[in-house]
Amino acid sequence: MKRIWIYQADRILSVEEGEQISVELAAFAEQWKVHGKPLSASAELRDHLFIILKVDEDVAAASGCSVDSSVRFLKGIEEKYGVQLFDRMQFAYKSTNGVAVVNRSGFERLLAAGEIDDNTLVFDNTITYEHQLDNAWVVPFKESWHKRLFA
Repeated sequence: MKRIWIYQADRILSVEEGEQISVELAAFAEQWKVHGKPLSASAELRDHLFIILKVDEDVAAASGCSVDSSVRFLKGIEEKYGVQLFDRMQFAYKSTNGVAVVNRSGFERLLAAGEIDDNTLVFDNTITYEHQLDNAWVVPFKESWHKRLFA
């Protein structure tokens, strides 16, 4: 089973940034190790917003040290590209123009204005396994943890 970690940027990355980050992600996944042994890992950028790290736990599970190395790597991405990846109060949703991201107060304003409603699709970046990407990552606002936060 593949364990995943999803990190969401606080802004949509440019095409150029996305290309560069994708190269860096592939290089990181290639060398990512647990206790000196390679992990069966991959990494990708989706929608110029989400970094998804994956580890096949049937081969070897990531441990504290390997997770720490991924955090250090991602902190480097933040610094290099002037982006925040660890702010969990940034919310991504599907708008008429595609995927959008907004901070908590912006999300509240959009709710109050009716631009986001119970049927708006939001991204749940707390999922932990790859199979959840298909059925639990993008869910209607009314079925998300976001709803409890804004109730």
